[in-house]
Amino acid sequence: ATLGGWLGGALQWHFAGLWLLLVNGLLYLGLNLTTGRLWRKFFPVGPRGVARDLAAALRGKLSHADPRHYNQVQRLAYLFVIADITVLVLSGLVLWKSVQFDTLRTLLGGYEFARRIHFFAMALLVAFVAVHLVMVALVPRSLIAMIRGK
Repeated sequence: ATLGGWLGGALQWHFAGLWLLLVNGLLYLGLNLTTGRLWRKFFPVGPRGVARDLAAALRGKLSHADPRHYNQVQRLAYLFVIADITVLVLSGLVLWKSVQFDTLRTLLGGYEFARRIHFFAMALLVAFVAVHLVMVALVPRSLIAMIRGK
């Protein structure tokens, strides 16, 4: 079974996903910037705090008392995924309309290198989702907080 029924149709679904990701990302980022949530939830983040929280998580000692509070590892992961999705969209634009986005293509090291960037950025996003699923399985009440937004 193929999405779209043929290669061109599958590509159209892929491009539709690009626009959904772009619009959703811009809305998310815009709301977070205008409400100040971005600064409250994701900063400060530093190497010492990340190392401390990562060590506590690996020992199973990381507190999950308040799911509204992000630890340093979560903050870094969420900031990373924002940057990763930005790279995905920009590299996707180069792959889609290489001639129209000539400057962006050059900045990304050419068409072939943009393909590699796009592939690895997608692999990192899939890894982020996989880790998220594992964490929800380990701390199930966090799923309720994600769904309710509280």
